[in-house]
Amino acid sequence: MRIAMWSGPRNLSTALMYSFANRMDMSAVDEPFYAAYLNETGLDHPMRKEVILSQNVDPKLVVSALFEADTAVHSYQKHMTQHMLPCVLRDWMREVTNVFLIRHPARVLASFANKYDGLTLADIGFVQQLELFDQVCAFGQVPVVIDSADIRANPERALRALCHAIGLEWDPEMLSWPAGPKPFDGVWASHWYDAVHRSTGFADTEGELPVLSGELQVINEKALPIYERLAAHKLSI
Repeated sequence: MRIAMWSGPRNLSTALMYSFANRMDMSAVDEPFYAAYLNETGLDHPMRKEVILSQNVDPKLVVSALFEADTAVHSYQKHMTQHMLPCVLRDWMREVTNVFLIRHPARVLASFANKYDGLTLADIGFVQQLELFDQVCAFGQVPVVIDSADIRANPERALRALCHAIGLEWDPEMLSWPAGPKPFDGVWASHWYDAVHRSTGFADTEGELPVLSGELQVINEKALPIYERLAAHKLSI
């Protein structure tokens, strides 16, 4: 099984990758289209040069690599939805198990703003996530949606439900992982993954929604209807 996990940034995505990768039958790849995205857009992200040098910038070759033979029984692909630019063909998504990881936009924005200045709606991937969800539906698939809040509230119950939904045997090894960097981390991990590198499992339930102001609140208001539309399809935990 090839699992493609689609989310925006600051969305429990790295912790969930670590969870799946802690299985003995699972390999993992971290944001394989990131370099292609930066190369195409010219965006000045932290560690831009290092990211571009670390990965292939040709989306077609990235897709080919995702389907190369692997010694693991299953593979887990962590994808950022905003990386799927129009230049990236989508037909390959027919051949993978597509899962959509969602998080309330207010929480995404509050977290991302601590790491990156000048955020826009495009940066947080909500519009792109809905586009990809609709694309998968158009392929005739019934994509799985899971909310990061449900995972944090009860990791075992949520992950059991997720495994059942995609036809993967449950493995309790998914509930924890060793602290520190992982060999499959992207080169950008030193900038973005400090908190998750200190973790050995999922964090506790979050508190009240953060209060946003100014442009962050404007973005939140635009992203919230998208979140709510996707949340209508989420797994019942």
